Amino acid sequence: MCKRLHSLTKKTTIHDIARELNFTPGTVSRALNDNPRISIETKRLVSEKSRELNYQQNKIASSLRSGKTHTIGVIIPSAQMNFFGSVVHGIQMLASCKGYNIVLYQTEETTILEKRAIETFLSARVDGILASVAKETIDFSHFVELQKRSIPLVFFDRTIDELNIPSVVIDDFQGGFLATEHLIQNGYKNIAHVSGPQQIKGFHDRQLGYEAALRKHKIKLDKNLIYLGDISIESGKSALDYFLSLTNKPDAVFAVEDYTALGIMKGLKERNIRIPEQFGVIGFANEIFGEHITPSLSSVDQQTVQMGKEALALLIFFIEQKQQGAGVVLREKQVLQPLMHFRQSSKGKIIITKSAIKKLTTESLS
Repeated sequence: MCKRLHSLTKKTTIHDIARELNFTPGTVSRALNDNPRISIETKRLVSEKSRELNYQQNKIASSLRSGKTHTIGVIIPSAQMNFFGSVVHGIQMLASCKGYNIVLYQTEETTILEKRAIETFLSARVDGILASVAKETIDFSHFVELQKRSIPLVFFDRTIDELNIPSVVIDDFQGGFLATEHLIQNGYKNIAHVSGPQQIKGFHDRQLGYEAALRKHKIKLDKNLIYLGDISIESGKSALDYFLSLTNKPDAVFAVEDYTALGIMKGLKERNIRIPEQFGVIGFANEIFGEHITPSLSSVDQQTVQMGKEALALLIFFIEQKQQGAGVVLREKQVLQPLMHFRQSSKGKIIITKSAIKKLTTESLS
């Protein structure tokens, strides 16, 4: 009975496959690892026999031999934001096609968890890392260490330009410019901006886009109409409290991202200020809730799925360069164009002129 149990639980090895096919273990091993020196017919025979014998390849041993785990570490600031989930979806789509697995780590926007993620990935011997920087991070030493160790690293969405690390981003300046210009073109005259942590380049560029749109349309920039937020619903509500306390009150807001915009809209509704008739709002990121709230939220789409695919494709290119001994890779930055989604929240301000009042009065009397 013990012998029978042993035979049932004994794992098939490449030696068992080699014995069955009358091949050498080396030939079987090379066939399983898709070595180009092995013929297609031999690979087919080995593949069929391995399935027949229920052979399971030792991935750890294989990775130690090849120096490659086919695993990618992905660092995201928050799993609560649909934006990052959508980027990961794009990463996973390409990873499956290219034979890679992904390991996901959420930093909750903190530097300490960002550093812990890198330690975890290094221990797991990942082939490379994709990262979007936490809003709290101002010390970049952990990313510098990856550079020193020649670990393939690509940033997506949130980057640190001074580190010269390859990245895939949206044109945040253009997105900020188009969002602000849209509000101007829809009749809003006094447009405010809720920004994000300025050490993150994308947030800084969105503010520069906002300022450029005002300049183009000869609207004087009022620094009091720029509020430094922290990417949250509460930040949006606090920003609105501040704006409505000003003598020079805004009639529209371009928010650095959609959760901030949602906070602004909640605050406006609590005050019975009508959107968009009295106050316009536009966000950034095109979070999934935007089209389902009332009124629906205008936003800037960052091409998230495409961003994920492009970031992984760039990382795989660097991984392969490293394995071929190509040495240090020059920096490459890929910039995607923003897609605008104009919905109800920014449809336009109702402007009551003297002539309009006279017309309405005449019609009511007739």
